Amino acid sequence: MTHLDPAALSAAVAALTDPSLVEVVAVVAWPDPEAGRDPAGRPLAVLVADAGGLARLDEEHPDGLVVSGRHPLPSTDPMAFLPYADEVADPSPSHERNAYPLPWPRLASFFSDSRSPDLAIVHAAGHWFPEEGGHRGEHGSLDVIQSRAPFVVSGAGVEARGLVDGHARLVDVMPTLAWAAGVEREQLAHLDGVVRDDLVGRGSAYVVGLLWDGGHPGSLLDLAARGELPNVARLLERGVALTGGAVAEFPSLTLVNHTSMLTGVGPGRHGVVGNVYWDRSEGKQVVPNDAATWHRTGELYRDGVTTLFEAVTAARPGVRTACVNEMTERGSWASTFALVRAALSSGEAVDPGEAGSGESRDFVTAVRALLPDPLTSDLVTHARCAEDDDYAFYSAIDLLGLATMVGVFSAPEDERPRVAWWSQYTTDAAHHHGGPRSPIATDGLRDCDVRLGVLLDHLESIGILDRTLFLLTADHGFETARDEITGSWTPALHAALDPLGVPWRDEGPGFLYVGGV
Repeated sequence: MTHLDPAALSAAVAALTDPSLVEVVAVVAWPDPEAGRDPAGRPLAVLVADAGGLARLDEEHPDGLVVSGRHPLPSTDPMAFLPYADEVADPSPSHERNAYPLPWPRLASFFSDSRSPDLAIVHAAGHWFPEEGGHRGEHGSLDVIQSRAPFVVSGAGVEARGLVDGHARLVDVMPTLAWAAGVEREQLAHLDGVVRDDLVGRGSAYVVGLLWDGGHPGSLLDLAARGELPNVARLLERGVALTGGAVAEFPSLTLVNHTSMLTGVGPGRHGVVGNVYWDRSEGKQVVPNDAATWHRTGELYRDGVTTLFEAVTAARPGVRTACVNEMTERGSWASTFALVRAALSSGEAVDPGEAGSGESRDFVTAVRALLPDPLTSDLVTHARCAEDDDYAFYSAIDLLGLATMVGVFSAPEDERPRVAWWSQYTTDAAHHHGGPRSPIATDGLRDCDVRLGVLLDHLESIGILDRTLFLLTADHGFETARDEITGSWTPALHAALDPLGVPWRDEGPGFLYVGGV
């Protein structure tokens, strides 16, 4: 599967782990070429290196065994930087103080697909790279804070215990919700995730998944405790929040983890390995995370992938499911992106083409004209819409999502979805713009909380709130990029690889493909 010859590999690793790049590159990782792969294509070992050492990760040594120098992963503790005050006191820490949880299962999955790069370059937590598409608030790293998402369960089938020390994985979301909705455990045994029946029981009439994209977990729980997210607090009064949240798959990016949490498997099995990657078989760049191509996400899945909605429908034929503003919606009875596809196939909408094209920009402009005006809603912080256009765009999407959720749960009881999922996105736009704990990020969380309250009130008004299980999560966390930590590894790669005459691509940046590109 690898296209990286030994000379190019050595040159790239040496360049990227040079001490001159320590503030920019945390670690690099690649499949061990001498270990080989299992029949499913999973590497039998992964190598991780930084400027000070090299370690080998495998099934027997999931946290890594030092090969030379010191261990390149200072910590692998999923509970690092807790309590939340510890994170606040040391934001965007240097690599030497950082933690990289569950490195073996996450990296082994990531490198299991032919779409995966030959080498992964992990940005340092505070790396500031706006000239290459970076933001003030960043995610994507293997590190613990960018990889930590909230994990809150509440309502029917959940014992009210409040904050509980521990962590889950985002791949646990699908099997947990599917099992709670009536899918038998043996039908879920092949997944990477597990049923968290230590937190959730059966018996709910309705199952509702809530995703706040980029909803920073420490901030979410802290604001709820201080009364600033009263509707998250309502969930906590009737449920459980894991203080360590849920560990995202690597990379801690949007499309990777939306797909992982709703299929229960990592990127090496579902095939969506990044927000942007190079597909060797097709010889082209693929950009799944684009508003104009979200409706086509299901086309990227590898064989054998089953979504939450497909699993529930197979176990309970005839049951209705709904998926609102979520890309991983294949198999749902009703979904936002099914409506988009229907409009495209009927000719009511113009095909948006490829991500980033003129057609896609025209498509998004047309979509915006159909969305609610966020400046006319008391469920949106208007000043933030003026501050950041993405805040306005995703606020409009979230308003439409709320209206859709209220609509599907306004139907007669025998026509309501028994499993529903609703994704909100304002939190991601807000955190990208300002970073965690910034005023705009806090307002993004507050706005999503207000909209959550409208849904909870509606479910209470029709008498099903106490019969509903909720799971609130996100796809990743966030860290704030620092003005003083700038620079690019691109010149170092040119200097190392160009003299070898080897073609290469750096997608992301951070996905290095060498040879055969």
